[in-house]
Amino acid sequence: MFEYIGVMAPLEQILDTLIEITPPANDPTGRLTYERLEFWRLIRNVVDHQISTHTAPIDALQVAEKTGSTTRRLLIEMGFPPAVATRTARIADSLGMLGKVEACAADGRLSGEIVDAIVRGMTVIEKRSPTQLSDDERAVYETELLTQALSGATPTEIQKRAQTIGNTIADDQGGIPACDDRSLDTLSHHLTDDSRVEIHANVTQTVGEKFIAMIDERSVPRPEPDGTLDRRSADQRRADALETLLDQAAIGAAMDTIGTPRTQTLLTIPADGGNPASLPWTGPTTQATAKRLSCDGTLTEIIIDGETVPLQMGRERRLFPPHLRKAIIIRDEKCIKCGAPPSHTQVHHIEHWTDNGETELDNGCLLCQRCHTQVHHNGWDIMIGFDRHPWLIPPADVDPRRRATRLQPPHHATRRRRLTQRSFRAAGFRYGSSQAPHLLNQQWHRTSAGTASVP
Repeated sequence: MFEYIGVMAPLEQILDTLIEITPPANDPTGRLTYERLEFWRLIRNVVDHQISTHTAPIDALQVAEKTGSTTRRLLIEMGFPPAVATRTARIADSLGMLGKVEACAADGRLSGEIVDAIVRGMTVIEKRSPTQLSDDERAVYETELLTQALSGATPTEIQKRAQTIGNTIADDQGGIPACDDRSLDTLSHHLTDDSRVEIHANVTQTVGEKFIAMIDERSVPRPEPDGTLDRRSADQRRADALETLLDQAAIGAAMDTIGTPRTQTLLTIPADGGNPASLPWTGPTTQATAKRLSCDGTLTEIIIDGETVPLQMGRERRLFPPHLRKAIIIRDEKCIKCGAPPSHTQVHHIEHWTDNGETELDNGCLLCQRCHTQVHHNGWDIMIGFDRHPWLIPPADVDPRRRATRLQPPHHATRRRRLTQRSFRAAGFRYGSSQAPHLLNQQWHRTSAGTASVP
């Protein structure tokens, strides 16, 4: 942004000196190394403070704003990690208001994380106060948080102490109870190194109650197709419930939305297959995930130039149109693997449309998002039988013989089916896998089990 004018010689000399320092070569007890490490901690804290104090004038001069950016974004472009940039900008914005904290940070007694915890804690206290804090009150609360910090408290402990102070102020002065104060609501998410998304929320009691109730309703254990207990942990069931909730929110609860897309996620799939499919927020995704997401959505053909600028847009078309979706719901009635209700399901292409699979009744079935993921990622196969119903073929680690099963509707008489390899082919089973199950003698008999099976 600026041309280098050669005024950083003292700092460059300090940097060169620090770079040359190495751990003590002869320190059998580790004491000297420990003492040096303590000095390095102080140096690091001082550097944290210097970065914040140098950021403050940059922010005041609106250096970033003049180029259409923000101070935080400018710090990121300089090479600061996003979390550090956010923390630094927040501390810089508070300079001049917390004199005691600044003094302790300047001599290295407080790290940037601790200073930031105090800054955020003071913000919480101010939000919880029905009236504006006086200078004396601010000084008292600053001292209390600073004392806790100097006694060895962690940033989380400082934040909790600030929340306690804020709640006490609100209770004493007739403010809004913390459980109902929407000004405290936060929701954040960030992308991890392995393209997963971490979510953190802090909401009012009412919002939390709605969330917990809706997640709990959708996270009850469901038996596996073979009748065994649900293999998912409670955390996994809640995560699956969240995705189900998002899917349902995307289509709405009205009955006339049955034919609308299951998700508003934009998945870009290159026609030539040269690059992986990608999502707007989280980037490239696996082929299996791309197939699962595109099973029950809309398809739009787009012609782009070398700079990925769209030149021509085709018409959007549903992969499973409303009349087919309704027909499949009438036939399957629920997720064919776990029995989840239709409102929790998506329509799965047994033979994917990218593999020239037809979009028709005999190539679709209902799967909830959890079972849909297992079919695409965990080796479960599906075939359409002579009865024109979908049958499941478990992976070998679930059933070494890979016997086909079908979850019957509760009002049907349940039958266990056994087919020979010849009758399997003659019956015209259709399946989305290159591995046909091994089938034995054909015979029919009634059972009291909840599934029909081909041993």
